[in-house]
Amino acid sequence: MASSRKFFVGGNWKMNGNKKDIDGIINFLTAGPLDTNTELVCGVPSCYLEYARQKLPGSIGVAAQNCYKVAKGAFTGEISPAMIKDIGAEWVILGHSERRNVFGEPDTLIAEKVNHALSEGLKVIPCIGEKLEEREAGKTEEVVFSQLKAIVDKIPIDKWDHVVIAYEPVWAIGTGKTATPQQAQEVHSKLRQWLSENVSAEVAQKTRIIYGGSVTAENCRELAKEIDIDGSLVGGASLKPDFIHIVNASQ
Repeated sequence: MASSRKFFVGGNWKMNGNKKDIDGIINFLTAGPLDTNTELVCGVPSCYLEYARQKLPGSIGVAAQNCYKVAKGAFTGEISPAMIKDIGAEWVILGHSERRNVFGEPDTLIAEKVNHALSEGLKVIPCIGEKLEEREAGKTEEVVFSQLKAIVDKIPIDKWDHVVIAYEPVWAIGTGKTATPQQAQEVHSKLRQWLSENVSAEVAQKTRIIYGGSVTAENCRELAKEIDIDGSLVGGASLKPDFIHIVNASQ
Protein backbone atom coordinates (compact mmCIF):
# COMPACT_ATOMS: atom_id res chain seq x y z
CA MET A 1 0.00 0.00 0.00
CA ALA A 2 1.96 2.96 -1.29
CA SER A 3 -0.88 5.14 -0.02
CA SER A 4 0.42 4.93 3.56
CA ARG A 5 3.65 6.70 2.50
CA LYS A 6 3.36 10.44 1.94
CA PHE A 7 4.41 11.46 -1.58
CA PHE A 8 7.76 13.30 -1.45
CA VAL A 9 9.36 15.65 -3.98
CA GLY A 10 12.81 17.15 -3.64
CA GLY A 11 13.91 20.01 -5.89
CA ASN A 12 17.70 19.94 -6.04
CA TRP A 13 18.83 23.33 -7.32
CA LYS A 14 22.47 22.14 -7.50
CA MET A 15 24.98 24.95 -8.22
CA ASN A 16 22.42 27.26 -9.81
CA GLY A 17 20.74 30.55 -9.02
CA ASN A 18 21.25 33.92 -7.43
CA LYS A 19 18.88 35.93 -5.24
CA LYS A 20 16.92 37.13 -8.26
CA ASP A 21 16.51 33.59 -9.64
CA ILE A 22 15.59 32.26 -6.20
CA ASP A 23 12.95 34.96 -5.83
CA GLY A 24 11.48 33.71 -9.11
CA ILE A 25 11.38 30.11 -7.88
CA ILE A 26 9.80 31.19 -4.60
CA ASN A 27 7.18 33.17 -6.52
CA PHE A 28 6.02 30.22 -8.61
CA LEU A 29 6.10 27.85 -5.62
CA THR A 30 4.10 30.29 -3.52
CA ALA A 31 1.58 30.80 -6.33
CA GLY A 32 1.23 27.01 -6.69
CA PRO A 33 -1.22 25.47 -6.37
CA LEU A 34 0.77 22.72 -4.60
CA ASP A 35 -0.78 19.39 -3.63
CA THR A 36 -1.01 19.50 0.17
CA ASN A 37 -0.57 15.71 0.21
CA THR A 38 2.97 16.08 -1.14
CA GLU A 39 5.94 16.81 1.11
CA LEU A 40 8.14 19.29 -0.77
CA VAL A 41 11.77 20.08 0.03
CA CYS A 42 14.15 22.39 -1.89
CA GLY A 43 17.90 21.62 -1.96
CA VAL A 44 19.59 25.03 -1.87
CA PRO A 45 23.24 26.11 -2.41
CA SER A 46 24.79 26.64 1.02
CA CYS A 47 25.26 30.41 0.71
CA TYR A 48 21.53 30.84 0.02
CA LEU A 49 20.17 28.40 2.61
CA GLU A 50 19.17 31.07 5.10
CA TYR A 51 17.79 33.37 2.39
CA ALA A 52 15.61 30.59 0.96
CA ARG A 53 14.46 29.43 4.40
CA GLN A 54 13.38 32.96 5.34
CA LYS A 55 11.49 33.53 2.09
CA LEU A 56 9.88 30.15 1.35
CA PRO A 57 6.54 29.27 2.95
CA GLY A 58 6.98 27.21 6.12
CA SER A 59 5.18 24.28 4.50
CA ILE A 60 8.13 23.81 2.11
CA GLY A 61 11.25 22.22 3.57
CA VAL A 62 14.79 23.43 2.89
CA ALA A 63 17.74 21.06 2.45
CA ALA A 64 21.47 21.62 2.28
CA GLN A 65 23.02 19.78 -0.66
CA ASN A 66 25.85 18.35 1.43
CA CYS A 67 27.46 18.57 4.87
CA TYR A 68 30.40 17.13 6.79
CA LYS A 69 30.55 14.30 9.32
CA VAL A 70 31.46 16.30 12.43
CA ALA A 71 29.96 19.29 14.26
CA LYS A 72 32.80 21.80 13.81
CA GLY A 73 36.51 22.10 13.30
CA ALA A 74 39.33 22.76 10.83
CA PHE A 75 37.47 21.70 7.68
CA THR A 76 37.75 24.65 5.32
CA GLY A 77 34.82 24.99 2.94
CA GLU A 78 32.55 22.52 4.73
CA ILE A 79 29.33 23.06 6.65
CA SER A 80 27.97 20.98 9.53
CA PRO A 81 24.49 19.71 10.41
CA ALA A 82 24.55 22.05 13.44
CA MET A 83 25.02 25.02 11.10
CA ILE A 84 22.23 23.85 8.80
CA LYS A 85 19.87 23.58 11.77
CA ASP A 86 21.01 26.92 13.18
CA ILE A 87 19.77 28.80 10.10
CA GLY A 88 16.43 26.99 10.22
CA ALA A 89 16.84 24.30 7.57
CA GLU A 90 15.96 20.74 8.52
CA TRP A 91 17.15 18.51 5.67
CA VAL A 92 20.36 17.50 3.90
CA ILE A 93 21.00 15.59 0.67
CA LEU A 94 23.96 13.22 1.04
CA GLY A 95 25.83 10.95 -1.37
CA HIS A 96 24.38 12.52 -4.51
CA SER A 97 25.97 10.96 -7.59
CA GLU A 98 27.79 14.22 -8.29
CA ARG A 99 29.36 14.08 -4.82
CA ARG A 100 30.36 10.46 -5.49
CA ASN A 101 31.52 10.77 -9.08
CA VAL A 102 32.69 14.39 -9.49
CA PHE A 103 34.14 14.87 -6.00
CA GLY A 104 35.14 11.28 -5.28
CA GLU A 105 33.24 10.71 -2.03
CA PRO A 106 33.39 7.00 -1.06
CA ASP A 107 30.56 4.95 0.48
CA THR A 108 32.22 5.00 3.90
CA LEU A 109 32.39 8.81 4.09
CA ILE A 110 28.79 9.17 2.91
CA ALA A 111 27.66 6.68 5.54
CA GLU A 112 29.50 8.60 8.29
CA LYS A 113 27.89 11.84 7.12
CA VAL A 114 24.43 10.24 7.20
CA ASN A 115 25.04 8.96 10.71
CA HIS A 116 26.22 12.34 12.02
CA ALA A 117 23.43 14.32 10.32
CA LEU A 118 20.77 12.02 11.81
CA SER A 119 22.38 12.13 15.25
CA GLU A 120 22.24 15.95 15.09
CA GLY A 121 18.51 15.87 14.33
CA LEU A 122 18.54 16.58 10.60
CA LYS A 123 16.40 14.65 8.14
CA VAL A 124 18.45 13.03 5.39
CA ILE A 125 18.01 12.17 1.71
CA PRO A 126 20.79 9.65 1.01
CA CYS A 127 21.29 8.94 -2.72
CA ILE A 128 22.32 5.72 -4.42
CA GLY A 129 22.55 4.70 -8.06
CA GLU A 130 24.55 2.90 -10.73
CA LYS A 131 26.52 4.20 -13.72
CA LEU A 132 25.71 3.25 -17.31
CA GLU A 133 28.57 0.75 -17.61
CA GLU A 134 27.46 -0.90 -14.36
CA ARG A 135 23.88 -1.25 -15.60
CA GLU A 136 25.06 -2.62 -18.96
CA ALA A 137 27.25 -5.14 -17.14
CA GLY A 138 24.20 -6.36 -15.19
CA LYS A 139 25.57 -5.00 -11.91
CA THR A 140 22.73 -2.63 -10.95
CA GLU A 141 21.62 -4.60 -7.89
CA GLU A 142 25.15 -5.32 -6.73
CA VAL A 143 26.07 -1.62 -6.87
CA VAL A 144 22.93 -0.16 -5.28
CA PHE A 145 22.77 -2.82 -2.56
CA SER A 146 26.41 -2.20 -1.62
CA GLN A 147 25.87 1.60 -1.52
CA LEU A 148 22.69 1.09 0.51
CA LYS A 149 24.34 -1.34 2.93
CA ALA A 150 27.11 1.17 3.79
CA ILE A 151 24.47 3.77 4.66
CA VAL A 152 22.02 1.45 6.43
CA ASP A 153 24.76 0.14 8.73
CA LYS A 154 25.10 3.71 10.05
CA ILE A 155 21.40 4.52 10.50
CA PRO A 156 20.20 4.09 14.11
CA ILE A 157 17.00 2.04 14.11
CA ASP A 158 15.04 4.87 15.77
CA LYS A 159 16.02 7.36 13.04
CA TRP A 160 14.35 5.75 10.03
CA ASP A 161 11.45 8.24 10.16
CA HIS A 162 14.02 10.88 9.21
CA VAL A 163 15.28 9.09 6.09
CA VAL A 164 14.05 9.33 2.49
CA ILE A 165 16.13 7.20 0.10
CA ALA A 166 16.72 8.53 -3.41
CA TYR A 167 17.46 6.07 -6.21
CA GLU A 168 19.22 7.96 -8.98
CA PRO A 169 20.58 5.96 -11.89
CA VAL A 170 23.65 8.02 -12.82
CA TRP A 171 23.11 7.28 -16.52
CA ALA A 172 19.76 9.12 -16.34
CA ILE A 173 20.85 12.32 -14.58
CA GLY A 174 20.94 15.35 -16.84
CA THR A 175 21.36 13.09 -19.87
CA GLY A 176 17.76 13.26 -21.02
CA LYS A 177 17.65 9.47 -20.65
CA THR A 178 15.09 8.40 -18.08
CA ALA A 179 14.61 4.96 -16.69
CA THR A 180 11.20 3.76 -17.84
CA PRO A 181 8.67 3.65 -15.00
CA GLN A 182 9.00 -0.16 -15.17
CA GLN A 183 12.82 -0.05 -14.90
CA ALA A 184 12.62 2.35 -11.96
CA GLN A 185 9.87 0.35 -10.24
CA GLU A 186 11.92 -2.84 -10.61
CA VAL A 187 14.88 -1.32 -8.74
CA HIS A 188 12.66 0.36 -6.12
CA SER A 189 10.92 -2.95 -5.47
CA LYS A 190 14.30 -4.71 -5.04
CA LEU A 191 15.50 -1.98 -2.68
CA ARG A 192 12.36 -2.32 -0.57
CA GLN A 193 12.82 -6.08 -0.48
CA TRP A 194 16.46 -5.60 0.56
CA LEU A 195 15.37 -3.29 3.41
CA SER A 196 12.82 -5.86 4.52
CA GLU A 197 15.46 -8.60 4.64
CA ASN A 198 18.29 -6.51 6.11
CA VAL A 199 16.56 -4.00 8.40
CA SER A 200 12.92 -4.87 9.06
CA ALA A 201 9.60 -5.33 7.30
CA GLU A 202 8.29 -2.24 9.09
CA VAL A 203 11.15 -0.02 7.90
CA ALA A 204 10.76 -1.37 4.36
CA GLN A 205 7.06 -0.60 4.38
CA LYS A 206 7.24 2.93 5.78
CA THR A 207 10.47 4.29 4.24
CA ARG A 208 9.96 6.43 1.19
CA ILE A 209 12.09 5.59 -1.85
CA ILE A 210 12.06 8.36 -4.43
CA TYR A 211 13.34 8.37 -8.02
CA GLY A 212 15.79 10.85 -9.50
CA GLY A 213 17.01 11.02 -13.06
CA SER A 214 15.56 13.37 -15.68
CA VAL A 215 12.10 13.56 -14.11
CA THR A 216 9.95 15.96 -16.14
CA ALA A 217 6.43 17.36 -16.20
CA GLU A 218 5.82 14.85 -19.02
CA ASN A 219 6.93 11.62 -17.32
CA CYS A 220 6.28 12.39 -13.62
CA ARG A 221 2.74 11.00 -13.49
CA GLU A 222 3.67 7.64 -14.99
CA LEU A 223 6.52 7.30 -12.48
CA ALA A 224 4.23 8.29 -9.59
CA LYS A 225 1.76 5.52 -10.47
CA GLU A 226 4.30 2.79 -9.66
CA ILE A 227 3.64 1.21 -6.27
CA ASP A 228 7.19 1.47 -4.89
CA ILE A 229 8.02 4.94 -6.26
CA ASP A 230 7.15 7.41 -3.51
CA GLY A 231 8.12 10.62 -5.27
CA SER A 232 11.08 12.17 -7.04
CA LEU A 233 14.33 14.08 -6.61
CA VAL A 234 14.45 16.61 -9.42
CA GLY A 235 17.41 18.62 -10.70
CA GLY A 236 17.12 21.15 -13.52
CA ALA A 237 13.34 20.85 -13.81
CA SER A 238 12.96 22.19 -10.25
CA LEU A 239 14.18 25.61 -11.40
CA LYS A 240 11.24 26.11 -13.78
CA PRO A 241 7.51 26.75 -13.21
CA ASP A 242 6.73 23.32 -14.74
CA PHE A 243 8.05 21.90 -11.46
CA ILE A 244 4.55 22.45 -10.03
CA HIS A 245 3.33 19.56 -12.23
CA ILE A 246 5.98 17.27 -10.72
CA VAL A 247 5.02 18.24 -7.17
CA ASN A 248 1.39 17.42 -8.02
CA ALA A 249 2.19 14.19 -9.89
CA SER A 250 0.36 11.89 -7.48
CA GLN A 251 -3.00 13.71 -7.71
